[in-house]
Formats: sequence, C-alpha cells, structure tokens
Amino acid sequence: MKQTLLTLLISTIFLSCGEYQKVLNGDDIASKFTLGTSFYDDGNFSKANRLFEQIVPKYRGKPQAQKLMYMHAMCFYETKDFYASNYRMEKFVNTYPNSEKNEEIAFLAAKSYYFMSPPFSKDQTDTKIAIDKLQLFINTFPDSEYIADANSLIFELDYKLEYKVYNTALQYNTLNDHEAAIKSFNNFVVEFPGSSLREKVLYYKFDSAYKLAVNSVNYKMQDRVDDAITYYNSFLKYYNESEFIEDLELKFEELNKLKTT
Repeated sequence: MKQTLLTLLISTIFLSCGEYQKVLNGDDIASKFTLGTSFYDDGNFSKANRLFEQIVPKYRGKPQAQKLMYMHAMCFYETKDFYASNYRMEKFVNTYPNSEKNEEIAFLAAKSYYFMSPPFSKDQTDTKIAIDKLQLFINTFPDSEYIADANSLIFELDYKLEYKVYNTALQYNTLNDHEAAIKSFNNFVVEFPGSSLREKVLYYKFDSAYKLAVNSVNYKMQDRVDDAITYYNSFLKYYNESEFIEDLELKFEELNKLKTT
C-alpha cells in the first residue's frame, strides 16, 4: 500500500513538472496565468514568478493586470529579492492608486528597503533610504494597520545608525585617540539626544577625558583634569545609579589627587 502511494506521488510530481515545463515553454498566456496563480496560491513563488515574468507585458491594460502585478511583486518579496520587490511594489502603487491592495503593497515596498539595510559596520545609505521610505508610508497612510510595524522598523534602523556612530567613537577610545573620542561622543549627544546609548556615551566620554588627563604632559594636565571632572559631574546628574558608578568613583578620586598636586 505504501509503495503504491509513493508511486502515485512520484507520478504526480513528474506530471506536474511536465505540465509546468510545457506551459513555461508554450505560447498560451492564459495557461501561464492560471498555472502561475496556482503555484502562487500553493506558495511556490519561484515557479509562479517565472511564468508571471513572461506574461506581465502582455496583460497590460487587461482586467487581470492588477492581480497579476500584485502577485508578481509579492513573488519577489517572498523570494527575498527585495530590490526587485521594492521596484515592482512602488510601480503597483503608482499604477493602481485606488487599489484595495495599495496600502499593503506600499508598506511592503518600504519594508523591502528595511531588509536591504546592511550591518552597522557597512555604509548606511540604504538604511537612511529605508527610514525615509517608511516615514513616507506613515505620512501617506497615518491610519494604517501597519503604522505600529512601520514605527518599530524605523526605531530599529535609527538604532543601527546610532550604534554605528557610537561604535566609531568607542574605537577612538580603544585606540587611545582620546581627543577624537571626546569629539565624537559630543557629536553623538547632539545628533541623538534621546538615544538609549546615551549613558554609555557619557561614561566613555568621561573615560576618554580621564585617560587624556592622567597621561597628559604637565602644562596641559590641570585643564584636562578639570574637563574630566566636568564630564564626571555631568554623568552623575543624569545617571547617579549607573552600573559604571564604582569605576567612575575610583577614577574621580585619582583625578582629585592630580588636581591637588
């Protein structure tokens, strides 16, 4: 019985593959549309899109064109070809501004750019574009069911930009280029005033100033000690229960000793 079922299954697969190749290589656009839709409904987006790519231009202006362009765009999204999905989805929105699918497609078009955002260590041009596109969606569809998701994606992308700047400043600290570190941390505070990384930024700014002071030549030391103490007081003003307090206190005591000599 099991062998019979297996044989039937294999036969069905071969027949299905044979039908697919026949339709794919044929000239009947209606068959391509029907079979492509069947593959789409079954979640076989790669095969569906091979068929759709052949017939999209031929359905232009026909009643089925809107459905075809929707499925075509979604196939790129589902197969993670996000550059193509963004392009096709934006084209869909512009072509069918009154479509009931317009809001969904506009969101997924912007979300496609979210998926193209690279790791923080890489150039962040696509990240900034993704933020702009998600914000444009929010502005265009302020009452959309996707607003919460769009805001969440923007928050994540914003954090990536913040972390890149923070990481660059932290590298200056690690490499003992403390003046560059202090400048970079100051720029961070101005650029990202509400960042969740602010506590770490203020701590490492103080740490950089501390290291700059204790390793300073004599004629610059007092000014640098004063700067470091200023950063210490600024940190305590906002984070007097920080995980860094013990380390801060030890370094502050050392700075005070230098100040009295």
